[in-house]
Amino acid sequence: MIQLLFALLAAEAAVALSLLFRTPARRLALLALDRAKRGRGPVMARTVAATMLLVLASSGYSVAKIRRRAGELGQLTPTDQVLASRHLLEASLMGYSLFLGLIIDRLHHYIRELRTMKKNMEAVTKQSWTLEEAKLGGAEEIQGYQKEIATLKEQVQMLKDQSQKKTEELKTAEANSVALQKQSEGLLMEYDRLIAENGDLKNQLQSIDLRMSHSDGKKNS
Repeated sequence: MIQLLFALLAAEAAVALSLLFRTPARRLALLALDRAKRGRGPVMARTVAATMLLVLASSGYSVAKIRRRAGELGQLTPTDQVLASRHLLEASLMGYSLFLGLIIDRLHHYIRELRTMKKNMEAVTKQSWTLEEAKLGGAEEIQGYQKEIATLKEQVQMLKDQSQKKTEELKTAEANSVALQKQSEGLLMEYDRLIAENGDLKNQLQSIDLRMSHSDGKKNS
């Protein structure tokens, strides 16, 4: 389960990084996301996200239950420490995976919106230039064209403002993605530390079992 979550987190980090930079990988990632959002893709994604949320809640409940039992006993047993660490690691990985999936979805959405706005802005600008160059004689016609030009300029300005706003949102999403990548690196280090602690706890349990078996043997003798 943990290895699968780490693989999922690494894949999501790779997709997020490919969306941040203008490379051929970005185009492939956009095409893959476009296809994934067609048909039953969104329904499947929501189903997987809901399942992960349920498992995340279950892991959180297990950690709380272990801590409650530790409060009653006064301290955690080595087995409870291992279980609590595993549940906490699984919950953290699932939370990071869900958050990174949301970042990827928003990045894809903003990139598509920016491209659409740029195309609309170019079309409006060309139309404005055409109207300016195609001015005809007559005061009424000139005034009509001038009103249309003013309206188009306002639309261009509005599209520029929207494009700037979406660009700022995209930068914020990029910053969040970079921060999440750094957190995932720290999580990998924490996983290695937990594996080492798990081995130590297993050795301690084996030594305790050996002592108990020796003490039982002495009592029987």
